[in-house]
Amino acid sequence: MAVRSLARGQGAYHLGGECPECVVVVMRVLLTGAAGFIGGHVRSGLSERGHEVVGIDLMLASAHGEKPAVPEGVLRVDVRDSETIERLLTGIDVVCHQAAVVGAGVDANDSPAFASHNDFGTAVLLAAMHRARCHRLVLASSMVVYGDGRYRCDRHGKVDPPPRLDNDLRQGRFDNQCPVGGEPLSWELVDEDAPLRPRSLYAASKVAQEHFALAWSLSSGGSVTALRYHNVYGDRMPRNTPYSGVAAMFRSSLEAGDAPQVYEDGQQARDFIHVRDIAEANVRSVEEELAGFTPLNVSSGHPVSIGEVALLLSQARNGPSPVVTGEYRSGDVRHIVADPSRAADVLGFRASVSPAEGLGQFAWAPLRDAVSGGPPRV
Repeated sequence: MAVRSLARGQGAYHLGGECPECVVVVMRVLLTGAAGFIGGHVRSGLSERGHEVVGIDLMLASAHGEKPAVPEGVLRVDVRDSETIERLLTGIDVVCHQAAVVGAGVDANDSPAFASHNDFGTAVLLAAMHRARCHRLVLASSMVVYGDGRYRCDRHGKVDPPPRLDNDLRQGRFDNQCPVGGEPLSWELVDEDAPLRPRSLYAASKVAQEHFALAWSLSSGGSVTALRYHNVYGDRMPRNTPYSGVAAMFRSSLEAGDAPQVYEDGQQARDFIHVRDIAEANVRSVEEELAGFTPLNVSSGHPVSIGEVALLLSQARNGPSPVVTGEYRSGDVRHIVADPSRAADVLGFRASVSPAEGLGQFAWAPLRDAVSGGPPRV
C-alpha cells in the first residue's frame, strides 16, 4: 500500500486516478481516550494504516488504576482543558473522540461525572475545534442511546411497548408485552432513525454528546460521523468490574472455575462486535468524510442471545455450563439488535469477526487487570 501525505484542507483522501484501495492520504488525527480499551485498538489501527496520531488520555483512576503507566506516545491530557486541547489541534485534520466515563451509573450521584467528562468535555473539544478550524469529528457513541429496541406483535404489527414491570419480571415474564393486547413481542432490527430514549445516566450523556455534535455541525459546517457501538469485546478488555461488559464477566467467572450466571431466561438478544472491527470502523470514518451529521450502527450483523454468549465461552474454556438464574435488573433492555446496513452503504464497513469466532478467541485473550470503583466523583 502506498501512503502519501497532504496538508490539511486539500480535499479527497484517495488520490485521483489511482486505485483507492492502494493509495491512502495520511491524516493527522487527534485521538482522545487513546489509552483505553477501544482507544488503544483505534490508535493501533490508525498507525498501521499510516496515519499520524496525536493520542491523549486523562488516565482516570476509575479506568486505569491509581498509579497508571501512560503508554508511550500518549499524552496525559484532560479533554476539558481548553487551552491545551486548542494547542494540540494545530494542524489536525480529524478528531477521533473516544474519551468517556463509561458504565450505566449506580445512582444519581454518578450523574455529575458523566455530565462533566462526557458532555462538558465534548463541548470544550467542539469549541476548541471551531477556533482551530478543524471541521471533522468521529464520535464514539453507543447503542444505549436507543434505550429499548424495536418490537413487533404478531397480531398488531410494529408497536412501542411500555417499560417492563417489576411484578412481571419477578414472575419470570421477561418479554415485552404488546400495549394493545398484551401479547409477547418479538424483536426487530434497530436502524439509525429510531428515537433516542436513554435509560441510564451513561446513555443520557451519550445522547447529549450526539446533540452537541449535531448542533456544532450545523453551526460550523463541520462533519460528524457518530459511531453507535453495540456490545464490544476483545483482547485488552477490562476484567471483572461492575462496568465491564457481560462477556468479560462471564469470562472472569470461568477463570475462577465458576459457572457463568445468566440473568432472566438467557434469551435476551444482542449484537456482539469485536474490538478489531470497532477499530476498522473508526479508521474508515477517518478516511471517508461524510457530510453533516451521520449516525451509524457499528455491529457484527449476527445477533446472539446472552445465553449463547455464556455457552460459547464455557465451551471454549471447557468450563462449567452456564446457569440461567432468572434474576433480573430493573431498567435492563430485553432486546436490542442493530441494523448494520447503513455503515455498509456509506463506509463500506462490514464486520469481519463473527461472534462465534470472536468469542472463542476471547475466551483465552489477554485482559486488563480489574480496577475497583465506579465513575469518578466531581
